[in-house]
Amino acid sequence: MKGDPAAGSRSIAIKSAIAGMFAMAAAMGVGRFVYTPFLPLMIADGALNAGSAGFVAGANFLGYLVGAFAASLVFFSKNARFWMLIGLFGGVALSAAMAFEFGLAWMTIVRFLSGVASALAMIFVTVTVMTTIVVNGLPSLSAVHFAGVGVGIAVSACLVSILNFLGLDWQLIWLAAALLGLCAVLAALKMLPREPAVSASANTNDQKSQPISGVLWIFIASYGFFGFGYVILATFINAMAKAEPVLQPIEPWVWIIVGVSVIPSVWLWNLVVVRIGNIATYVLACFTEAVGVGLPAIIVSPVALVIAAILLGGTFVALTAIGLSHARQLAPENTSRAIALMTASFGLGQMIGPVVAGQLFEQTGDLALASNLAALALVIAAGLALITHKLHNSGL
Repeated sequence: MKGDPAAGSRSIAIKSAIAGMFAMAAAMGVGRFVYTPFLPLMIADGALNAGSAGFVAGANFLGYLVGAFAASLVFFSKNARFWMLIGLFGGVALSAAMAFEFGLAWMTIVRFLSGVASALAMIFVTVTVMTTIVVNGLPSLSAVHFAGVGVGIAVSACLVSILNFLGLDWQLIWLAAALLGLCAVLAALKMLPREPAVSASANTNDQKSQPISGVLWIFIASYGFFGFGYVILATFINAMAKAEPVLQPIEPWVWIIVGVSVIPSVWLWNLVVVRIGNIATYVLACFTEAVGVGLPAIIVSPVALVIAAILLGGTFVALTAIGLSHARQLAPENTSRAIALMTASFGLGQMIGPVVAGQLFEQTGDLALASNLAALALVIAAGLALITHKLHNSGL
């Protein structure tokens, strides 16, 4: 078997997917989403209130938007590995920087830069891993790559809950989260191949000359509404649990439930893709997630919040993966640019969502109205996706 080319290809693809899992755990699970379980701790300590928490979250998503736009530029894409490393190690350093309480402006700047780092890492790691596993004939391993988001969310949420239970303050817990992210980055870089980062950006001349189709632009808009729809619950689910006495017993567990639900989600939804196709699966997942984000506005109970957490975790990363996969199909000659523009639209929706939700939370004392807006955005995302499907099938 030593000289078997097929075995060698499988080994390369598997190592790349596992490396992607570690990298996504660091860049997304820790770098992006660990802020959610920190919110109740920081609000309780007076470091933030609901309004400023939404503002800081919005700054992170603005940074994600900026990073995604940057990744679509030839200057960044032709130096993909360098900017991927900047994103990965920068994310770790910026998580550590959150431990220093220098006020709201400091947190806003740090989370903005953290968003930039997350976008650069996510896009260039994803392009590298997806290129490797497709070239080596195992595209289904994308489920392993994207499962890293759930692994990072679950492990970092456990870390925050355990260290908080042991009495550590939130500043020290941020340092522990940064150390967790660093371990994941180092594990990823031991296995991540170097070559695909070059090949993924080799067609930069095509990227400059090939226009983005109208169908893809509509799908990009759909992706933005999806970003707005999922992020409100994803940002405030722990704060929501902390604010309601009946929900407080499950507050330490709710984000862990989200993370655990993420882990098998891409694999499970891929089974649906095989049966009904990308767009139909994307639409079904949008409606499923709409139920999840809207449920806490209708029923305030631990069971309802657990169901919402499962539906959120069970859809949002899978929707991300399905959306990016479909964008690659709509623009096979512009893969890096298509993924970057999709991520930018996603980032715009994410940037607006927490700011709107935070202000509504501050004014009304709950997230009912914001949750309803999020559910509506997901329905719109599904509708736009159906429009792109009809246009694409008609050859427009």
